[in-house]
Amino acid sequence: MASDRLDQLWGIVSSIPRGCVASYGSVGMAMNSPVSGLLVGKWMASCPDGVPWWRVLKADGTLAVGKRDPRFAAEQIQKLEEEGIEFVGDSCPRQFFFVP
Repeated sequence: MASDRLDQLWGIVSSIPRGCVASYGSVGMAMNSPVSGLLVGKWMASCPDGVPWWRVLKADGTLAVGKRDPRFAAEQIQKLEEEGIEFVGDSCPRQFFFVP
């Protein structure tokens, strides 16, 4: 995969405003050559420092990173709550979703 595609992905994720989240699928659809949310999720595993990875969730508002490591889920929840995101049970309500 070309680094320009990753650079574009990091730019899209960085455009998600503080206090908002986006789904993996909507991030993938925002790319010049759209890709699936699954592919975005795989690429997000190599997210560089400074890119707000915690603002990308599954389309149902739940966290995907908890499958990889529960500590990532705890960190993601903490970062989102610090930005004013609220959770209902284990998911983020649609009111916080942003479409890039």
